[in-house]
Amino acid sequence: MLLPYILAIVYILSVNIYSFLLIRSQKKEQESDRSAKAKDGKIFLTGLIGGAAGAYIAMFALRFRTENLALMIVLPLLIVLNAYLFIALFKTGIPAIIF
Repeated sequence: MLLPYILAIVYILSVNIYSFLLIRSQKKEQESDRSAKAKDGKIFLTGLIGGAAGAYIAMFALRFRTENLALMIVLPLLIVLNAYLFIALFKTGIPAIIF
């Protein structure tokens, strides 16, 4: 019965690490090619599936895209939404939802 909880935690961590690495790769791409345009859609999508905290932390840690007002407003809202959904998932019991 512990396995679904471990899988959920691994999922949360992996999505946040992926979103951090996505921000880092977009920054490197833009530094190497000034005409390259960063894609907000990928950031919003990873934030929506659970990686909003990783993307938001990466934005400030790497000092990249902090001037983008849409990201600065939507990502904190997604962090709250993700936290609420994961807390609700853990409180109701993951096995009850999966099976």
